[in-house]
Amino acid sequence: MFGFGKKKFRKAQPETPEAAAPAPAQAPTPEPARAPDQAAARPSPRPAAGSAPARDKPARTEPTKARAAAAVPATREATAAEAESDTGADSAAQGRLARAIEQAAAARAEADEPRKGRLLRGLKDGLARTRAVLNADVGDLVVGRTEIDEDLLEELEMLLLTADVGAPATTRIIEDLAYRIKRREVVDADAFLKALRRELALLLSGIDTPVRQPAPGRPQVILMVGVNGAGKTTTIGKLARQLKDEGNSIILAAGDTFRAAAVEQLQAWGERNDVPVIAQHAGADPASVIFDALQAATARGADVLIADTAGRLHTKSNLMEELRKIGRVLKKIDPDAPHEVMLVVDATTGQNALHQAVQFNEILPLTGITLTKLDGTAKGGILFAIAERLKVPFRFIGIGEKVEDLRHFDANEFLDALLSP
Repeated sequence: MFGFGKKKFRKAQPETPEAAAPAPAQAPTPEPARAPDQAAARPSPRPAAGSAPARDKPARTEPTKARAAAAVPATREATAAEAESDTGADSAAQGRLARAIEQAAAARAEADEPRKGRLLRGLKDGLARTRAVLNADVGDLVVGRTEIDEDLLEELEMLLLTADVGAPATTRIIEDLAYRIKRREVVDADAFLKALRRELALLLSGIDTPVRQPAPGRPQVILMVGVNGAGKTTTIGKLARQLKDEGNSIILAAGDTFRAAAVEQLQAWGERNDVPVIAQHAGADPASVIFDALQAATARGADVLIADTAGRLHTKSNLMEELRKIGRVLKKIDPDAPHEVMLVVDATTGQNALHQAVQFNEILPLTGITLTKLDGTAKGGILFAIAERLKVPFRFIGIGEKVEDLRHFDANEFLDALLSP
């Protein structure tokens, strides 16, 4: 799924016994014995005295050579006819295959259209509160205006700050728009809205780095980090379900051994998704739990290991240090682990989410971010603030309670839902 699991990484398939077995040796065909040449075997009789010398007889053409020579043109004609017939059959088969592929692709595209429409409507509904700030109010800014001026830019600046886009990102957007207005590239409301969308897209561009893949025979390790209440455990349960539905074998590690009922909550998700959970007693060392889980995932040939960690305040240095320990312990089994360090942040916390991302990134370099609870806040602009500051890719956004409400983040789809009417 988008780089997670075996959708982009597939183990090498072993050779089948039929393919591995060598082809039986074919016995050589014995050559037919040739008749001895009578003329060469026996000496010519001497002519009798006084008799007339023997006349030379004309040489006979061997019948086998004559038949072979006569058969060559016929064989060539038959071979050419067969080749032409095979070529025609292959072309017809390829034509039928091409038409079948085109028809199947058209059918899939037609079937996907209603689904894409539902997904976009669902994303719009999930971003309703942020849309109410950015989309509706930005639209109100330009309605009835005959001129794009500095007053409009000042009002837009206030809207962006209200949506928690952040001061650095907002300053960059306003300065770029002012430059375009000065150059007369933006002269009306429609051009202004398009330019704003382009500026927001630039903040999200260049950060869509792919998920690292494990070495053959090893599971992909996803380490989930974040503060308490951000939605880590729920995100793990939804992600495990989606990856399993794609055909991956999943194992969960209950590394949050401090929060009350955290292990039980993850085990409940495991039972619901029919996914095994590796856990220890309450208060156990989280690094030990995740180490055992990686050993089990490797031995069982699992595709993905998702490890939960205890929620911790980003200001508590002793708790944050445990994350470094988990990273070191994992490398004893797999030097490349963890392949993904995913921070889960709550969008409703606004600028505090940015501070969390900065602090966690200093302790254990982040490779992905999941932004949850976007459906319950008007501060969805924090996504742009984090992107501008860290350049860490967003993997998922949460816009509801259902499993399918954990959405893969697509910048264009997000902007369409955020800014479209």
